[in-house]
Amino acid sequence: MTGPADIEPRRAWLSLLAKAPAASLARLWAKAGPAPAHEVLRRPEIGAVMARGRAGGSGAPFNLGEITVTRAAVRLETGEEGHGYVQGRDKAKALTAALIDALMQTAAAPRLREAVLDPLAAEMTAAAEARARKAAATKVEFFTMVRGEAE
Repeated sequence: MTGPADIEPRRAWLSLLAKAPAASLARLWAKAGPAPAHEVLRRPEIGAVMARGRAGGSGAPFNLGEITVTRAAVRLETGEEGHGYVQGRDKAKALTAALIDALMQTAAAPRLREAVLDPLAAEMTAAAEARARKAAATKVEFFTMVRGEAE
């Protein structure tokens, strides 16, 4: 069971799992070893949630539209519960995220962080940097030329 002190680290790994490319998560999870014995509390199910936005990033909130989300919940033999919420319709990714969430609450957390979470974060950071470099290469600098002589 997690307490108030555990909220920020858990929020960080759940966010990482939700944003991770499904193929990368599946590949790293497969390398981490077999899934532990667990009970499925909520089989992966697909639904929709309302996405909200803010005008200019800080204005009044408004309903932007619905997005598809898949969620799952598991309980390990040792009692830890894990939850996975991912954007899209990927049931396997949601179940994997729930299993990792549950395992991150056990003594297996350091091994799992090293085998799955850290490489996943590094891959995602590298991909974001590559996108930023590609975007920077197309940046156009505008300037104004002065016509005639200034008096």
